[in-house]
Amino acid sequence: MRILFHEELTFISDQLVAMSRLSGRALERATTALLEADLALAEQVISEDEQIDAIRRDLESRAIDVLARQQPVATDLRQLVTALRMSSDLERAGDLARHVAKLARMRYPEVAVPEHMREVFTRMSPLAQEMIVRAGEIVAAQDADGAVELQLRDDAMDRYHREVFRLVLEADPQVETQVAIDTTLLSRYLERFADHAVSVAIRVVFLVTGTWHDELVPSTGAGPVHRAEP
Repeated sequence: MRILFHEELTFISDQLVAMSRLSGRALERATTALLEADLALAEQVISEDEQIDAIRRDLESRAIDVLARQQPVATDLRQLVTALRMSSDLERAGDLARHVAKLARMRYPEVAVPEHMREVFTRMSPLAQEMIVRAGEIVAAQDADGAVELQLRDDAMDRYHREVFRLVLEADPQVETQVAIDTTLLSRYLERFADHAVSVAIRVVFLVTGTWHDELVPSTGAGPVHRAEP
C-alpha cells in the first residue's frame, strides 16, 4: 500500500510540473497573439486553458482520494495539502495567460500594445514564463533554496511593472484612455503571473521545512532566511 501511496505522490508532483509548463507555454503564445494581433492563436490559448483546468481537477480528485484511503500524517499529509494549494496557483497563472489572449482577441485587428511600450512587455512576458517553468522544477526537486531565486527575479518583474506605469503617465495626452487601461491591465496580469510562480516556490519551502515564510531573502549559504518585517 505504501508503494502505491508514494506512486500517487510522485504522479501528483509530475502533474504540477506539467501545469507549470503548460501555463508558461500559454503565456508565451498569448503574448505572441497580443503583440502580433494573431486572432487564431489567441483563440487557441483561450480554448486550451481547459487542459490546465482539467489537470487541476484530476489532481484534486486524486489528492482527496489519497487522503480518504490512506489517512496520511506528518510529511505526507503536508505534501498533499501543499500540492492542492500549488495547483490553485498554477491554474490561476493559466487563467492570467487566458486573460492576455482575451485582450488580444478583444482588440483585434488592432495591436493592444503601442509601439513605445512593446519593449517592456517583450521583457516582462519571457521573465514570467521562465519563472513559472522554474517553479515546476523547484517542485520536482523539492528545492527550498529555489524560492529565493524566484523572489529575486520577481523584483525585476516589479520594476518592469512600475516602468509600465511610468510610461502610461508620461504618454502623450492624445493617447487613448483605452490604451492606458489595456496596458495597465496587461502589466498587472504579468506581474500576478510571476507572483503565482513565487507562491509555488514558497510552498515548497513549507513542504521541505515545515515552516511558513511569506518572504525569503538570500542567506550566506545556510539556505533561505526569513525577511525581517520593517
